[in-house]
Amino acid sequence: METIQFYSTKDKFGQFSNFSPHPIELDGKVWSTSEHYFQAQKFIDSDHQEAIRNAKGAMVAARMGRDRSKKIKDDWEQIKIEVMTRAVRAKFAQHADLRAMLVGTGEAILVEHTRNDVYWGDGGDGTGKNMLGQILMKIRDELRAEERKG
Repeated sequence: METIQFYSTKDKFGQFSNFSPHPIELDGKVWSTSEHYFQAQKFIDSDHQEAIRNAKGAMVAARMGRDRSKKIKDDWEQIKIEVMTRAVRAKFAQHADLRAMLVGTGEAILVEHTRNDVYWGDGGDGTGKNMLGQILMKIRDELRAEERKG
């Protein structure tokens, strides 16, 4: 079984990263990246959410999302996969080129390859949960099913 690793937006398949510059429209607003959307959803404070939405770049949005001086939603740990799935689904549904790229990976195992993250990524050595890769494969299956329906 083929494995496709991704992480940096500069690499092949870098478009699979939440940092890739592909705006999404969700909740009646445009978000510069799926990272902006995901990070903003952690917080109760709508002003802080809006500040993250307007952040100059995904790295800035990610840093703002790690700010623990702001109150995070009580159920964040329970809803974060659902929130990430919504963001990723919107990204690949709203960009035909990305949808084609994702569907074009066939049955390959998609892995966010990084030492920096053992939850969303593979931990750099395959011991991580690779939740982002899992979500991408789920979205790929959904898109493929939609294509079959026509």
